[in-house]
Amino acid sequence: MIAFLGAGSVVFTRELLADILSFAELRDVTLALHDIDAERLETAEAIARQTADQLGCRPVITTSLDRRRALEGADFVINSIQVGMHAATVRDFEIPAKYGLRQTIGDTLGVGGIFRALRTFPVLGSIARDIEELCPDAWLLNYTNPMAMNIGYLAAVAPKVKAVGLCHSVFWTVHDLAELLGVPLDEIDYSGAGVNHQAWLLRFEHRGESLYPRLDELLEREPELRRRVRMDMYRRLGYFPTETSEHSSEYLPWYLHHDEEIARLRIPVGDYLQISADNVAEYHSVRNALKNGENLDLTREATEYAPQVIHSMVTGTMRRIHGNVANHGLISNLPEGYAVEVPCVVDRLGVRPERVGDLPAQCAALNRSFVSVGQLTVQAALTGDKRMVRQAAMVDPNTAATLTVDQIWELCDELTAAHGDLLPEALR
Repeated sequence: MIAFLGAGSVVFTRELLADILSFAELRDVTLALHDIDAERLETAEAIARQTADQLGCRPVITTSLDRRRALEGADFVINSIQVGMHAATVRDFEIPAKYGLRQTIGDTLGVGGIFRALRTFPVLGSIARDIEELCPDAWLLNYTNPMAMNIGYLAAVAPKVKAVGLCHSVFWTVHDLAELLGVPLDEIDYSGAGVNHQAWLLRFEHRGESLYPRLDELLEREPELRRRVRMDMYRRLGYFPTETSEHSSEYLPWYLHHDEEIARLRIPVGDYLQISADNVAEYHSVRNALKNGENLDLTREATEYAPQVIHSMVTGTMRRIHGNVANHGLISNLPEGYAVEVPCVVDRLGVRPERVGDLPAQCAALNRSFVSVGQLTVQAALTGDKRMVRQAAMVDPNTAATLTVDQIWELCDELTAAHGDLLPEALR
């Protein structure tokens, strides 16, 4: 049985369901859909039934506004909740913007990531407790951001829960580079490691030869290609980062507070506000399409890891993915216990992360500043120490490069008041 928490994220749910039900061995699976919004849950159920009809399969589909009912007897729990929804995202952007703090996505690091994490932790902790009680052998497949902070928090509060964070950024990085270089994707061998949204392609090869020299030649020939943040990072650091330029720009102190760098690297400040609004619009579009009896568009390249993970564990088909897990000796020059993104083997035995050892020194140095923000955020939630929330913002690279410490303190006070009872009580 697969439980979907946050099933009202309808576009994401549609894609996952289409991938899951495309596997012959999973066509009669039981799907338990849960959301706290009755209308969105109704829409998610309609998507599930329409998807099954279009694919000609007959899964058992149940829905519940009660999370505990959805979790009873689950083998897999897919988590895609967003606490506070679009309104909270707007606050995470508009309030910092008043202080002159620029963000692009705001869901992973920086003040946006910190406060998204603090809104998510109380619900995530409750989910973990329910799993321990109702389905202790289930695998928790987490998609909710900030990924590293959430996996780090779970490792601290519920170490017995079998949790892995899933993100397609490594795959899509290689996919896009393959297209750029004109090399067939299925002929590329690659391996990445670091932290989620700031991992590095440590190996990137075609038939045993590194593709980095070919990328270097292309960048020399095409100066416009160099006008992207992660191309700039790659040229200076020597390893390609595995998340988009929009994401990557706000994890660093070098770009967003310089107008000329924003122009040079074409950085879309505030980009996620429109993405979030578009997601709301697409929800309504899908809901209306279902009401009108229209078919869903199920044609896409299957890339999400959760369906592959579930299929591998059910059938024993071995796969190698990149997953987010607690760092227990996996990357030796990053902090022990916090979340890292590493290659993992998946089969009937579960998700088994591979030891990477040391990252290149320059990559680990950037990762450590990234991790410091998350560790302080997790500790703030664990201890109820309000100062640690502000300290997390103080050590965030982009925030520290932009604001004075007094401004950071004042900004955190205002965001705390704005988010109110969505935050842990001790931190309000």
